Amino acid sequence: MNRRGETTEETSGAPVVSSSQTDAAEQRKRTTVIYVVYLIAALDITWMFLQFSVTPYLAKKLGFDTLWFGYLQTTVGVIMLFGGPMFGRFGDLFGARAALSLACSATVVFFLLLAIADHPAMLFIHKLPTVFMHVLPACQMVVTDLTEPEKRADALSKLGLCFGIGMIAGSTLGGHLNTRYGETFTACFGAAGSTFSLLLVLKFIPKNTKVKAPTTTSTDSESKKKSIFNVGEITRLMKFPGVARTFIVKIVAGLPSGIFQVMFSIIALEFFKLTPEENGYLMAYFGIAQMVIQGGVIGRLTPRFSDHSLLLLSIAVSSLVGLAQAYMQNVFQFCLTVMPMMFSLSVFNVITDSMLTKGVPSSDTGTMLGLCASVQSLLRTVGPTAGGFLYVNYGISSIGTIQCVVNMAVFVYLLQRGREKTTEQTK
Repeated sequence: MNRRGETTEETSGAPVVSSSQTDAAEQRKRTTVIYVVYLIAALDITWMFLQFSVTPYLAKKLGFDTLWFGYLQTTVGVIMLFGGPMFGRFGDLFGARAALSLACSATVVFFLLLAIADHPAMLFIHKLPTVFMHVLPACQMVVTDLTEPEKRADALSKLGLCFGIGMIAGSTLGGHLNTRYGETFTACFGAAGSTFSLLLVLKFIPKNTKVKAPTTTSTDSESKKKSIFNVGEITRLMKFPGVARTFIVKIVAGLPSGIFQVMFSIIALEFFKLTPEENGYLMAYFGIAQMVIQGGVIGRLTPRFSDHSLLLLSIAVSSLVGLAQAYMQNVFQFCLTVMPMMFSLSVFNVITDSMLTKGVPSSDTGTMLGLCASVQSLLRTVGPTAGGFLYVNYGISSIGTIQCVVNMAVFVYLLQRGREKTTEQTK
């Protein structure tokens, strides 16, 4: 008893822990997990760009021409297109650690199959694990679960900073390893690195990162809802207010710029006449630009402006970038467009992902991020065909012109929708 007759925990010898101390400890734990997730993302992008220094040369040795290499890339796009939503659903049902573990394990198998690839068919077989290789979306799941909605865009943008770091490190490391030790050693190095990423997941990522753990029931209806392959549960997310519209905007506005990204390797080779060394420098420039924008710009914009305003800004800048690319004649002029291009792409991807995850319940954010990842896979699937047709028949200017027109139309549509919404609120 104390002087007022109130019982304290000191009589039993138990320390008194205030709720503020508990909250602070929990916050520190969350911050540590997020930092580890950033490291895992940077490592995964490093291994991905490491692979980019192996596959083209190995494919050439195995007799692939440009057409068959395009088929190989399209195969990856199709596999990941269908795998993205299912992987996101898996993360919602079994937790982020299980999803990250599956993705890293698939990456290990991917590199091991690449290391033993000695036949053209093996190059296609080694792409099969990409159905589960969604490390970056899994990292987005963890960050989304552990951050407040108002801080989510800033936290997700830091993953883009990790992408830039991995792009530079992976391209440089892969080039040196492939040149000195060959494709097999480089692929084995990627497998070892992916194994290290898997160990980080098992050591630091908690089993469940969502606020509320999923409850288990024994009814048939609930078990059907918990099926990974339940298409109805995946498409159900589009029925939430504003989600379908934002998702369509993500596809329509992102398609033209996606076509340019897919076609860039051909543009650099045939239009800019870049050597492999010069192309490497340009890729490093991309990585530095993305690091600056994602690490130092987006985080300053998200607290000051609404998601809708930033979405409009990114689409408007993308339209201007398309106009500039329609008239560019050399690599120097293209380099002038890189900063605004990376700004529009970074802001657009971060804001749309943030808006879509805010528009669905916290229990479905993984599935939503899987759908967002499938958009990128769709661009990789459609992009080579559409981009090749435009480039061969109408030249590089056609790609920029379409990007300008499409993004301007989406900008006008969103601006009009915003005005209508404001008018309804004032009535």
